[in-house]
Amino acid sequence: MTQAGDLIELTLPARVEYIGVARLMVSGVANRLGFPYDDIEDIKLSVAEACTNAVRHAYQGAEGKVRIQCGIFADRLEITISDNGEDFNLDAIRQERGPITKDTDIENLSEGGLGLYLIHTLMDEVEISGEQGITVAMTKYVRRDEVTNHVETCSQPSK
Repeated sequence: MTQAGDLIELTLPARVEYIGVARLMVSGVANRLGFPYDDIEDIKLSVAEACTNAVRHAYQGAEGKVRIQCGIFADRLEITISDNGEDFNLDAIRQERGPITKDTDIENLSEGGLGLYLIHTLMDEVEISGEQGITVAMTKYVRRDEVTNHVETCSQPSK
């Protein structure tokens, strides 16, 4: 996270039954920041996909933890999902699966890898690193409704 902002952290056991808790946390934070419903749904889906990847692949059935951090800024929400499990070679996975674009026929998609595609599609910025385990850093910018902002400034009583 690049600038000072509030930080909310949640550490969960790396088990499927706790992914809903992560979704609830980011939903509440995104709502508090004023994101519209559709953006909140995109954020929840992206977090669920990142957490699912950590639960399924990081610990290979062993006990582990998934850490979710939400950096709160006036113009954006920065979310980091990290684990301390097995690293993976992202470039090898991309090469194996091939490029996925909006024009790709859904019948030709291979199983797996769609979670990363969804995350990249739904969030404004995504970075994946694998120093100690895997970290998925996602950013969603708050887009204020310009009409609403203009109405609020224009509807002030004149002096």
